Amino acid sequence: MGKRSRVARGVAVTALAVAGTMSVTAPPATAADTPATGVPAPHKAFGRLGTLTDLVVERLRVSDDVAAAKFGTGSPIDDPTREQQVLDQVRQQAGALGLDPEQAAAFFEDQITANKQVQRGLFARWTAHPGEAPTTRPDLGEIRTRLDRLTTDLLGQLKSTVDVRAKRTACTVQLAVATGSAVVLGRLDALHREALDTAVQSVCA
Repeated sequence: MGKRSRVARGVAVTALAVAGTMSVTAPPATAADTPATGVPAPHKAFGRLGTLTDLVVERLRVSDDVAAAKFGTGSPIDDPTREQQVLDQVRQQAGALGLDPEQAAAFFEDQITANKQVQRGLFARWTAHPGEAPTTRPDLGEIRTRLDRLTTDLLGQLKSTVDVRAKRTACTVQLAVATGSAVVLGRLDALHREALDTAVQSVCA
């Protein structure tokens, strides 16, 4: 692990400790803070990278459904054709938003890697403990529709946080606090915490 990674991890651990000791009750939500679902945005108090982190976590949770859809079917975790389609879509949308297409693609490569990390972990868990395996199989078509929506939402957040992410030190601190609070508020297990680390590693790059 390089020096930069050790420093970032140290900041993240500190942030996690702080998030674990602070009250997780968000400040009163305003109309602007409340999405169409009526649920207050949970990380508004944790800086502008909070919403981006929330979407990353949501995408990781969709990975659980992808794993459930594939487990026991013989379908491979790796899907190079689909992955290339996602990255081509990302480059096209990023260019239209004025983002660097290759930087956006690098971020989404991390999302794909994290997604597969979750799938492999769940496959191993369910193989070792069959009683924990899912009893229903989600529809992959519906899952991909959700993932396409998240792609658009994540690109929007990359656009809205360009200035924050350009300041590496401030970005690293904000990201550490946002991810630390996501772990606590989302009660992420070890597998999803590790995947979250993977998914956000290029946010401040």
